[in-house]
Amino acid sequence: MAKKLSKVIIYVLLSVGAITMLVPFIWMVSTSLKTGPETIKVPPIWIPKVLQWGNYIKAWNAAPFAQYFINSVVVTVVTTVGQLFTSILAAFAFSRLQFYGKNLLFMIFLGTMMIPGEMLIIPNFVTLSKLGMIDHYAALIVPWLASFFTVFTLRQTFQATPDQIYYAAKIDGASDWKYLWTVLVPMSKSTITAVTVLAVIGSWNSFMWPLIATNSENMRTLPVGLQAFTTDSGTTYELLMAASTFVIIPMVILYMFLQKYIIAGISKAGLKG
Repeated sequence: MAKKLSKVIIYVLLSVGAITMLVPFIWMVSTSLKTGPETIKVPPIWIPKVLQWGNYIKAWNAAPFAQYFINSVVVTVVTTVGQLFTSILAAFAFSRLQFYGKNLLFMIFLGTMMIPGEMLIIPNFVTLSKLGMIDHYAALIVPWLASFFTVFTLRQTFQATPDQIYYAAKIDGASDWKYLWTVLVPMSKSTITAVTVLAVIGSWNSFMWPLIATNSENMRTLPVGLQAFTTDSGTTYELLMAASTFVIIPMVILYMFLQKYIIAGISKAGLKG
């Protein structure tokens, strides 16, 4: 009886948590289908009288969202691929190779994770400005080609691989490079998929840095483009929510298809709890 009661309590708490998380998304979609007066009506209404599907077309045409979408895709793909490549190499070096000062260097890099990202905005901006990269793809990509969180996560997974597999590969004549890409990487696909999805979501949703590092509309990304609906005269909430919906949907779909790999990867890397 006590076990059944505890299960019921757990399911109730999980259901309440799930509903709490879903409410903002439901409200966003609901608002995107309202008229202007309905968005500010008190008390608020959840279901509009007439669904305004035209809000999505108006929102798409209110700013060059096609260009914003292309920019977001380019930046997300390049930064994710670059980050994975550098992180896999670094994680392999820290987990398998032996070199002077490895542990000290790892601890220094680990300490950088405690530095708030906002503190790096000005140094990064000044550096890229002197290099002439501001308002170019380079400004949106170069600072994010490495992530020590990804390195740390992959290192945990690589270290969990039995040494016998490495020694067997060396006996068969495999180099470290071949062992990494033909044995270790395929064995760690769940963790790699997890950090890939996290990198994609982080890059796709990035707002502060693209806002600072770009000046022209041609270089804006989707999150920055949402500013088009906020002016000195006020915010057009129905169009803002419509634009927010089609900005978020790709990431929601991606997460729904790959969520099992994210959970498995994070658990395997020893970061649960």
